[in-house]
Amino acid sequence: MKTIYCAAIAVISAFAYQATYGQTKPYVVALWENGAPGFEKRKNEPEQAKDWWVKNIHNPSITVFLPEKEKANGAAVVICPGGGHRELVYNAEGVDAAEYFNSLGVAAFVLKYRLAREPNSPYKIETDVKADAYRAMRLVRSHALEWGIDPSRVGMLGFSAGGEVVALVAYGDGDGDVNAKDPVDRLNGKPDFQMLIYPGPSFIPETIPSDAPPAFLLAANDDVCCSGSVVELLNKYRKANVPVEVHLYSQGKHAFNMGKRSQLNSLKTFPDRMGDWLNDNGYLVSRKQSH
Repeated sequence: MKTIYCAAIAVISAFAYQATYGQTKPYVVALWENGAPGFEKRKNEPEQAKDWWVKNIHNPSITVFLPEKEKANGAAVVICPGGGHRELVYNAEGVDAAEYFNSLGVAAFVLKYRLAREPNSPYKIETDVKADAYRAMRLVRSHALEWGIDPSRVGMLGFSAGGEVVALVAYGDGDGDVNAKDPVDRLNGKPDFQMLIYPGPSFIPETIPSDAPPAFLLAANDDVCCSGSVVELLNKYRKANVPVEVHLYSQGKHAFNMGKRSQLNSLKTFPDRMGDWLNDNGYLVSRKQSH
């Protein structure tokens, strides 16, 4: 049974709600207060950041970007930047995306997940990165009242390797542990929808389950790395009869981020296609608007 919310967490004061909701300055929330389980001793190791990348992530976190209160509609997106699991393309595939979603009234959360392919990394994608992704989803839902979020409209966006991170949690049941000491871990960690931009090829299941999150898929056809992932997912989604929308552009190759640097008008404006999809599928309609 899909456990969306938890009464123990829902009891948040109206004062806290008013103080945080609508806050425009981004701030960081660690996924685990005492550090990632099993790696608590590495919690305080500093991250490395330069130009477009962030590395050496040992205390995974989400950076909270809340829309203006007047625009907020209750939808939320956890953003997983790419970087080949060696670094995170944090600004161009994290901050830029968050700011775009805020313009639509959507709360955005940029996930800094651990990097399993960084030199000398002790982490594994299938366990540690997966744990980060589930925890991020559950943490966002645990703050639903405080951050003005509808816990049944929390999706994920993944670029490249970030698309693989989304795949780790999109196709299971996502149920939390009802007996967990930490109330966050009792919540459901499965996204309600997913948006994948040139997603990596790993962790696509043999078959798409009937309860898979509706998907928005986008890539350039001349992307040798990842256009095939989009085609594969499209065919499997169609076979499973699960809602899917695909945009496959003729050119653009890989890693065009949010399209800002591209010379192609189709790629410069592709974020609007995500906005159209979210709007057409009712994710941008607040509960007040729906009544």
